Amino acid sequence: MPSYAVTLLSGGLDSTTVAVQALQETGNLSAITFHYGQSHSKEVDCAQEIAGVLGIQHQLLDISFLGQVAWYSALTNPDRFPVPVDGSLGTMGASIPITYVPLRNTIFLSLAAAYLESQVLYALEIDGVSPQEVKALVYMAPNAIDYSGYPDCRPEYFYKMTEALAYGSKLWTEYKIPIQVKTPIIELSKMEIVKLGLRLKAPLELTWSCYQGGAVPCGSCDSCLLRAKGFEEAGVSDPALTRSRGG
Repeated sequence: MPSYAVTLLSGGLDSTTVAVQALQETGNLSAITFHYGQSHSKEVDCAQEIAGVLGIQHQLLDISFLGQVAWYSALTNPDRFPVPVDGSLGTMGASIPITYVPLRNTIFLSLAAAYLESQVLYALEIDGVSPQEVKALVYMAPNAIDYSGYPDCRPEYFYKMTEALAYGSKLWTEYKIPIQVKTPIIELSKMEIVKLGLRLKAPLELTWSCYQGGAVPCGSCDSCLLRAKGFEEAGVSDPALTRSRGG
């Protein structure tokens, strides 16, 4: 059964690991990266490099207007809402942090699904592919750390979004092909994601997780702290740190 798949590739550890897994599981894989005015825009450059190394089609979409509507976030409005630093790992997830971008995953998922639906409809209606032989997949990389603090990273959110995408799409309404949202690392810790990425031979040395946009990771934002903890618990050094520091 031919599958058409889109993976959301931010350039970070999690989405890169998922992209490699998607590449091994599906055919006709494309990657989408969103430039939404995020403070850590260096990850966009990393995503482009990663897609090139993996040899997958890559779409970079400029949706920088998002910062004008989803402005209540440290990632879209860092001058007004500074990125938290030196936080306690033990308290992360206790409340929704200021790094939450209002409805970001809803917007990302809708755009990725629209891109995927266009590909599949073309295959059905122009190329003559039989609908009985088609699967439509969107891969995303939320994980256990994310969904403890971000409402749009939780399993129940993706369950409901999958329903909404079905009822709002021609693929389901006319062809009964659901747009399946795949979240293969949603139950994994950061340590488990590191181990999975290494096992899949994902190019982790090319990834960027820091919320800041400097030449090297800051080492003190929540994302850096969680990444460091994951590599430490996995018992391996972070290859991206060695690369960014010229080691």
